[in-house]
Amino acid sequence: MSALRRAANAQGFGVREKKRLMKIELELIAYVRGGRVGVSNDHWGKVLADIEMDGNRFTPEAIAVLDAFSHLVVVYYFHNIGPSTIELTARHSRQNPAWPKIGIFAHRGKNRPNLLGVSTYQILGIDGLRIHVQGLDAVDGTPVLHLKSHMTGSEPRGEICEPEWTREIMPKYW
Repeated sequence: MSALRRAANAQGFGVREKKRLMKIELELIAYVRGGRVGVSNDHWGKVLADIEMDGNRFTPEAIAVLDAFSHLVVVYYFHNIGPSTIELTARHSRQNPAWPKIGIFAHRGKNRPNLLGVSTYQILGIDGLRIHVQGLDAVDGTPVLHLKSHMTGSEPRGEICEPEWTREIMPKYW
């Protein structure tokens, strides 16, 4: 019996849930270069950084025409987060008791169960395998898992709703 199956049995998962427990391997496509060295909660909007593609796997052809887009969606891995800081329950954003306790999946915080970050950034230009961006809220050395151009046609359809307190957080973030 595999270690994964033993772990599922020990946790009391049923057959359907056992199928959901899987190990996924991803190959990094790039690293964040430059920008901030340390993590902070606010003022990411003016941060300049590069996304340096893996030159052993990709040529500039892989990002051809990306510079025709204004923005880039980036999926990255929070590599500086220790397992003991991962959050699985509800908490106050930024430890502010004036804001409601919300579940980790309603947060945009870094201490997520799978340590994945997804954000959209402004493309400033491309030089070979380096994509110059602004507003990247990932630190120098962050592994990048996926990129895709941002298209208005892929934005949410219909009215976007969010709690009022989010409008207090986000202006400071950028």
